[in-house]
Amino acid sequence: MDTALIWFRRDLRLHDNAALYHALQAARRVRAAFVFDTDILDGLEDRADRRVEFIWRGVAELKAALEAHGGTLHVLRGSARERIPAFAAECGAGAVYAARDYEPFAIARDAAVATALAADGRGLELVKDQVVFDTDEVLTAAGRPFHVFTPYKRAWLARLQRGDIAAWPVEDGLERLAIEPPAALPDLDALGFRATDLAGLKLVPGEAGARAALNDFRARMERYRAQRDFPAVKGPSYLSAHLRFGTLSIREAVRAALETGGEGAETWLSELIWREFYQMLLWHYPETVEHAFQRKYEAIAWPDPPGHFQAWAEARTGYPIVDAAMRQLEQSGYMHNRLRMIAASFLVKDLHVDWRLGERHFARKLIDYDQAANVGGWQWSAGIGTDAQPWFRIFNPVTQSEKFDPEGRFIRRYLPELAAVPDRFIHAPWKMTPEQQAGGGVIVGRDYPLPRVDHGAARARTLALYRAAAPADDPGHGEAS
Repeated sequence: MDTALIWFRRDLRLHDNAALYHALQAARRVRAAFVFDTDILDGLEDRADRRVEFIWRGVAELKAALEAHGGTLHVLRGSARERIPAFAAECGAGAVYAARDYEPFAIARDAAVATALAADGRGLELVKDQVVFDTDEVLTAAGRPFHVFTPYKRAWLARLQRGDIAAWPVEDGLERLAIEPPAALPDLDALGFRATDLAGLKLVPGEAGARAALNDFRARMERYRAQRDFPAVKGPSYLSAHLRFGTLSIREAVRAALETGGEGAETWLSELIWREFYQMLLWHYPETVEHAFQRKYEAIAWPDPPGHFQAWAEARTGYPIVDAAMRQLEQSGYMHNRLRMIAASFLVKDLHVDWRLGERHFARKLIDYDQAANVGGWQWSAGIGTDAQPWFRIFNPVTQSEKFDPEGRFIRRYLPELAAVPDRFIHAPWKMTPEQQAGGGVIVGRDYPLPRVDHGAARARTLALYRAAAPADDPGHGEAS
């Protein structure tokens, strides 16, 4: 083939890039493109969306890296369904190479692009890149998709070979990049967006940012298992956005875990496998974007009481750990994983709001939003998904707060109005007497909200809702955690 086109999407890096490797191997010269897809961008409500800036900065770095090797990155704007076939024709590309995506929107888009290319005598070559194992590569002995994580993890690990996580060596083929002058990079305004506070969030976009974040995490990976659940501690990897947009290769992440070893690395590897589990499930069951995996729970009549969702989204529930989590999300575009579970459980099982409203809110706010993981996580918290936490187990927001933020350090960081509240009341400030509230500098009901609901009463109503939907599943009791 004389010319191939590499279409960068969720793989914004040069190093260890499977689609780029295959394009370089297949053609005498390779041109590169990225599309700011208006089919996606036009649906974003916030014109100061942090994700758009994160991508834009990553694209700028990728473009500079390609130009250092004599090529460039053509940054297009419009519907990818139209722009990619048109640009492939302009390039005279025999084929377009891209990394496979597993979200329903992406699958439909790629089918449309493939059809348009084929009508012009060109091909769309999709290759695995964002996961180690995809689609049907890890199945049960009966040839069906796993529905429970632990046996999936065992099968995933049993299948893993060093070759599965070997880097795709693109460096030796970069001389086949088409030599051309630097292409223009539209600024954020031209894309219809504004700059955000991304620079102040300590989240550095691009492949260089991913490399620095991975090196930082390697130095503390051994403590990951012990520290990951405590939001006031630097325990997580903070690599989720880099994995989401492919500024870090999943293969490099897995290699880092295996090379580091120990219980911390083992636990992090398990989290990476969870990510693949959810990608596999979304590919097999795309309907779960809107519907419960356990379809019997579609019968739940979510009360959605007026004002409850807004109070949750605006950090006005009166439960400090939930409100601090929601402020972290609003202020940074990130939420600690333990807090995602607590916040999700609270919306569904304390406020009795449809899980889909919460999932969509996270989709609007999270920089690292990944549809497969987000849908899977929300259904896990609601007890309606695959491998679900049993529906009758309900997170108690006060005991969760006491366990994972015992001194209230995280709460005080995001709820400064509670800064002077004594430790013994920081998790439930409504328990203070009027005199204690005055001493703590906060009047509950004026300076900080009263609890939106009583957890005990809300829990009882939740049990009734689920029992009504699936009475055969009723264990006869409920557990709080």
